[in-house]
Amino acid sequence: MTTTLERRYTDRLEEFTARHAFLVDLTMILALMGCATLGGSLTLPGADPPDQDKTATVLMGLACLSLLKHRTHPRSTLTVTTVCTVAAIAQGYLLTPLLLAPLMAALYWLATSTDRRTTRAYGITTMVAVTIAAVLADSMDHLSLVLRTIGPFFWLLLPLAAGRGTQVRRAYLKAVQARAEHAERTREEEARLRVTEERMRIARELHDVVAHHMALANAQAGTAAHLALTSPEQTQKILTDLTGTTSSALRELKATLGLLRQDDSGDGDPGSPALEPSPGLGRLPELVSACESAGLEVTVTTEGEPQPLSPGVDLTAFRIVQEALTNVSKHAAAEAAHVRLSYTGSRLLITVTNDGPTAAEPAQGRGFGVMGMRERAVSIGGELCAGPRPQGGFEVSTALPLQPLPSTHPAEGTTP
Repeated sequence: MTTTLERRYTDRLEEFTARHAFLVDLTMILALMGCATLGGSLTLPGADPPDQDKTATVLMGLACLSLLKHRTHPRSTLTVTTVCTVAAIAQGYLLTPLLLAPLMAALYWLATSTDRRTTRAYGITTMVAVTIAAVLADSMDHLSLVLRTIGPFFWLLLPLAAGRGTQVRRAYLKAVQARAEHAERTREEEARLRVTEERMRIARELHDVVAHHMALANAQAGTAAHLALTSPEQTQKILTDLTGTTSSALRELKATLGLLRQDDSGDGDPGSPALEPSPGLGRLPELVSACESAGLEVTVTTEGEPQPLSPGVDLTAFRIVQEALTNVSKHAAAEAAHVRLSYTGSRLLITVTNDGPTAAEPAQGRGFGVMGMRERAVSIGGELCAGPRPQGGFEVSTALPLQPLPSTHPAEGTTP
């Protein structure tokens, strides 16, 4: 909590400094001028002050005036400040932190605004010059050579370290801000991607439900109209099946649209009926019966030992068979179709074939049936092939894993 408050106050101070740069610089330079003037009046006990009483004031005033250009010309500012400070020390003024205040400020601003190589070159040069001046100055004769050497070195090293720390902190904050902006862009892109995937999933589901049942209803109605006069009993049976087909279409359509009405918490409308389980291969006999009532004879062959399927794979397998039989009814002049289910190892192979003289592909690519089947298969880690058979007719074959891949979008098989 304390660290957060310190960062907040530091950020506010930097914002205020950026908005009122000249005012802040002028205030700091006046303060530094006062420190340097006071430092020029100090002497060691028993030592005589320099004869030039105003020399330190003039030199330090010139050094402080050069600090006004520290934002645009930090190297020149440091050079002028170093020359003035070394001249003051050579005149016999006592080397104190107060006298070094303008030079320390120039070193700090150089470290915050230039690269490491420049800071190192100018900083070492400045420290060497000031140290030599301190060693040769008459005002430092009362101190040992070690103190005259180490004192200025460490006093000038402090602003360099502080400036480098400030530069690192600014780079860190800039990187954090860049990462936050990148995360925000990524989050928005991911949200748009998820919305697009959900729209495609709902579009596939609605296409499978509406296209299949409407195709069967159309075929049943046409067959009933053809047999109305010659076979009233068969016509009555077909009309009964037509009622079941439309009722099934309404139920599945209501279940699909009901998912869109649920809120994020999963609590739907209390008055709405419970949604049915998602269809699977267990409803294959019902699908075969509906196709037969529309005049398409369907045979189902199962090879291998049937194995349990995950909900997503079970739904995908049923929708692929449903769409393939729907395409046979709509686009192929065939009276029979064959569905083969083969359980081999960890995969389920499904093949839907017909012997019609024309291909059961939706109007030469204008439909979305084959595209939707392929998208369903790929979404759970499977693959699908569809095309004309060499011996005539059309074939849809797909290989699906018994369990969907971990990278599968969870929305594909989560219909209640």
